[in-house]
Amino acid sequence: MADPTSQSNYSAIATRHLSLDWTLDFLIHAIRGTAIYELEVKGDEVAEVILDTADLVIESVHVDGDPVEFTLGTKHTVMGSALHIPIPHRVNKGVSVQLAIKYETTADCTALQWLDKEQTQGGNFPFLFSQCQPIYARSLVPIQDTPSVKFTYDARVTAVLPILMSAILISPASTGPPHGGRKIGQDKVTYVFRQFVPIPSYLLAIASGNLRYRPLPVPKGKDWTSGVWAEEELIDAAEWEFKEDTTRFLEAEEKITVPYQFGVYELLVLPPSFPYGGMENACVTFVTPTLLTGDRTLVDVVVHEVTHSWFGNGVTHANACHFWLNEGWTTYMERLLQQILHTPAHRGFSFLIGSKSLYDDLKLYESHPAYQRLQIAFEYGENPDDAYSTVPYEKGANFLLHIERTLGGLDVFLPYVKNYVQTFMGKSITTQEWKDHLYAYYREHGTRDNVEALDSLNWDAWLHGEGLTLPVPVEYDMTLARQSNLLADRWNNARTASNLQELFDASDLQKLDANQIVVFLERLQSYPALPKLHINFMGSTYAFATTPNAEIRLRFYQVALLDPHSDAAREYAVDAAAWVVGEETTKGQGGEGRKGVVKGRMKFCRPIFRALHTVDAELALGTYQQHKLAFHPIARNLIEKDLGLVVTEVNTNVAN
Repeated sequence: MADPTSQSNYSAIATRHLSLDWTLDFLIHAIRGTAIYELEVKGDEVAEVILDTADLVIESVHVDGDPVEFTLGTKHTVMGSALHIPIPHRVNKGVSVQLAIKYETTADCTALQWLDKEQTQGGNFPFLFSQCQPIYARSLVPIQDTPSVKFTYDARVTAVLPILMSAILISPASTGPPHGGRKIGQDKVTYVFRQFVPIPSYLLAIASGNLRYRPLPVPKGKDWTSGVWAEEELIDAAEWEFKEDTTRFLEAEEKITVPYQFGVYELLVLPPSFPYGGMENACVTFVTPTLLTGDRTLVDVVVHEVTHSWFGNGVTHANACHFWLNEGWTTYMERLLQQILHTPAHRGFSFLIGSKSLYDDLKLYESHPAYQRLQIAFEYGENPDDAYSTVPYEKGANFLLHIERTLGGLDVFLPYVKNYVQTFMGKSITTQEWKDHLYAYYREHGTRDNVEALDSLNWDAWLHGEGLTLPVPVEYDMTLARQSNLLADRWNNARTASNLQELFDASDLQKLDANQIVVFLERLQSYPALPKLHINFMGSTYAFATTPNAEIRLRFYQVALLDPHSDAAREYAVDAAAWVVGEETTKGQGGEGRKGVVKGRMKFCRPIFRALHTVDAELALGTYQQHKLAFHPIARNLIEKDLGLVVTEVNTNVAN
């Protein structure tokens, strides 16, 4: 099946290398320049190249050095406008074609967010960053915007601020003076990049701002380097947060897969409007500033992004229907690393934490059960972001855990994992190709019992099943959850008590880490809502109402807003609304309060706005409308659907 989200003719002619020559204009919020493509013909009698575009201004097109007339198809609301470029002489398989396009992005570019200086940590310079996954690279550059096509690229990008891309920075050197020693914000500097490993279009990435770099320690004998980037005002905190664990994670992953192939692994801490926890852009992972807690309690998010270097960036899903191959495998491997780096109990605990979000999202899609499936049969022109949830992550990871256990455990499954990566590294595959390889591996390297074990799996239920539960119950090691559950049970049993100061105090949390506190709060959500007195006491005694840890603050508000008709929900809705848009107030006092930062990460902003809407729709809508431009375009699109401001449409306005 062809990619249902692309109008390009990538099966007939495919991009092999892309050269970019860009200038960033912070005044008009545009990137302008030229893209040069080396294309390989894969079919016979190919007469045109069709590229995906969205809201781009195309100035000119050349094929093999000669100017040609081009046409833009009717704009599709999801897929954009197909760019049709004729090839003067029909070409056959194996022939190379060079294409050059001069163009400019527009204000409607979904992939880019241009931030004013006031929206940054430092407040002195503007900031730009991109987010191309899943289908937004087409608004950054004319491209065959499908993970089925992988290409190398090089870039020359000029701007008055330091620049990063999803490639190796050739010059100016990252270890040299910032901005090549020129004046930041005033002098134009051209940055040169090269990506030597073929990547899909969704891994194209760029960021520019008042950035600083710090190298991270690399284990002896490694041929890759590592470092962290952040705004000048955050670089010290970022270096401290990530220097102990990042390369340790990378080294551990290499031991169970294959050597890291991208040469550089760096982290970039973005401004708070970034809509994800992390984005695994090749060479430089973009991460949310909510990870900077000052105690390294959330750095395990980096394990997930590191793992994508093999599962996603290396072995890639062929199209959005098979997205779970990226995220399910990555989540499974991330949790395996928890066992290797810590204990088996930590692996089970991670699955337990993930199960809450899985069941929440399965419930969210109860009226659209197709999105409860692991392998989603997207219609042509359907927006894959409409299905964005934890389902491919958590259901996929549980499926792989179930396969591991069915086969007999890690001793049987880990050799296959390495063979899977070795076989498909650099390729884009479908679920069927993965399944065929799984069977082939155990037929050749396993036993008849292994194959019979695979036959015993309910493949249809796992891949295509719908509903609010997993196809089979999956049990986890509950060791690390016991204290969390006991504390939650104590609070539930004390719901009628008034002498709370005699029953609870801050020492209750002394033996709980941040993840165990999250599980405690999630356990509370399985009970009827607590009285307002209890929530007030909990918020102040445990400092949940003011904690800078966004994971804990989110769960506390979910506890407070559990009964949308309660006095507690009405009161805390005001606080939650202020928190999510960065205008925090001291609980119950109102007013402007202490200035915070917008919670642009969709893991936080979407559930808060959904909960607010059930408590006080006017508050939710008014807060969002007032602050909507602080959120990334991808987040805005989904929040507006959550709030009923936009009706999800499927397969509409399909272009010819």
